[in-house]
Amino acid sequence: MRAIQVKEYVKGPEDLTVTTLPDPTPSPDTYLIAIHATATNFFDLLQIRGKYQHQPPLPWIAGAEFSGVVLSTPSSKTVPKFKKGDRVFGSSQGGYATQVCAREESLMPVPPGWGYLEAAGLMVTAPTSYAALVNRANIQKGDHVLVHAAAGGVGLAAVQIAKAFGATVIATAGSSRKLEVVRRFGADHAIDYNKEGWAEEVQKLTPNGKGVDIVFDPVGMVNTSLKCTAWGGRIVIIGFTSGNIEKVAMNKVLLKNISLVGLHWGTYSKEQPATVAEVWKGLFQLMKEGTFKGTVYTDREFLGLEQVGVALGMLGRRETWGKVVVSVPQGTGSKL
Repeated sequence: MRAIQVKEYVKGPEDLTVTTLPDPTPSPDTYLIAIHATATNFFDLLQIRGKYQHQPPLPWIAGAEFSGVVLSTPSSKTVPKFKKGDRVFGSSQGGYATQVCAREESLMPVPPGWGYLEAAGLMVTAPTSYAALVNRANIQKGDHVLVHAAAGGVGLAAVQIAKAFGATVIATAGSSRKLEVVRRFGADHAIDYNKEGWAEEVQKLTPNGKGVDIVFDPVGMVNTSLKCTAWGGRIVIIGFTSGNIEKVAMNKVLLKNISLVGLHWGTYSKEQPATVAEVWKGLFQLMKEGTFKGTVYTDREFLGLEQVGVALGMLGRRETWGKVVVSVPQGTGSKL
């Protein structure tokens, strides 16, 4: 197979190279998948530099999110969930390759009518946004929801989920192109968070200036968001892409009866596995209804594993929106 193997940590994604390796041998409890598309993530940028909290022993194959076709099923399972030839998407270390091994609980069926590109970026972002809004923030019809970094993968997922539940969405983003994208995905209002006084602008967009009911924050903007959060509002913290771990003004949290809740989706499979199934059931229903669609970055194409470094570089420089996904052709060639 062809893959991006990390033998030593690199300075940046431009140093990644594609090599030919033996095909992976699945263990008795894993599927073998032929990858047709692979998605990029911010944690990939940290992992290839040796700066992520989960570092496999060298050498290892980069990437963790993909879609493709089942080549073989686990030998330990008499009735596997998926059969040979099924289209699946999932998450497993080694996504930047033409083949990968994955456990059954890390795979999902590609939704009817979805392509490999759209499905490749579902496994991480979609359930994160759904669990944050539905399970943690208890979103209700009529809520006003502020989505920060709304043009990102989790952001665009959050915009669509909030709209599907009957909320009014106020989205923030950092460029005119990204503001255009969030509107296209359903945001009722779009605000540039680089503009001074954006919190006051958000508050004016809510009934009687009361503030938003929910703040969806993958950036680290809690303190400023407290200014435009309603009494009894909920702020869901899902990440710190700004690189800043905030010190929050807890007196404001107390005075406005605000709930601060966190969401680390990756821990649910261990702590509350039943919730994982519940979240995916809800997401597949939204897909069936047509209220949730893929968020693949379409301003340019990335064809072949050689383009992974380019895609990651653009992601790291915040030059993209949505999920940045690379097509992975099968066969000897590296490009379609």
